[in-house]
Amino acid sequence: MILVNTEYISGKNLEMLGLVKGSTIQTKNIGRDISQSFKTLVGGELKAYTEMMNDARALATKRMVAEAESLGADAIVNIRYASSAVMQGAAEVIAYGTAVRFV
Repeated sequence: MILVNTEYISGKNLEMLGLVKGSTIQTKNIGRDISQSFKTLVGGELKAYTEMMNDARALATKRMVAEAESLGADAIVNIRYASSAVMQGAAEVIAYGTAVRFV
């Protein structure tokens, strides 16, 4: 499966199959949440949250690819990611793009 954030794949003729997406809502446990709140006092990277968001993006991408594969897609073009806070310490990540088949 080829994943790109462009509208085309060089040298390939594409047949559009439709929109595919994957999403997840992730949160950290209360212990890590408290430790990360202390980090805001001194500054610096919130590594537990960086890890959480990386995991969320990977899971959302995996779910998007599974949906594309179920359509018989060879690739997903024009991939985008979005995130939003659902509640304090929890975030939704969605990955979406256009599933395509090579012709």
